[in-house]
Amino acid sequence: MEKKVQDTFKKQLEEKRADILKEAERTLNELNEQGGNIPDPNDRASAESGRNFELRIRQRERKLLSKIEEALQRIEDGNFGECESCGEIIGMKRLEARPVTTLCIECKTAQESREKAQGK
Repeated sequence: MEKKVQDTFKKQLEEKRADILKEAERTLNELNEQGGNIPDPNDRASAESGRNFELRIRQRERKLLSKIEEALQRIEDGNFGECESCGEIIGMKRLEARPVTTLCIECKTAQESREKAQGK
């Protein structure tokens, strides 16, 4: 993959990482600022539901952050854009849609088929 294309993906990944970290910081600040003493049970339930939803989002973003770090490492190692299963080049459209991917579309489709057959 050309250095210029790699640099573009690196910039996108770094920006996404910064966004995730910024949102995590915001969530942490909001959770620390919220008072725990909400007398009305309905209001308390609503606040708890909102906090749980926010924490689930941050959990998903934490997993994405890990994948972003791995993708950045692959850029540094020089094997970004190579399928870890078959070794072929991952298509540009797939990388543009999901730059953290490690599988080409064919291998990903096969993996999903196996998982479906196993009932996962």
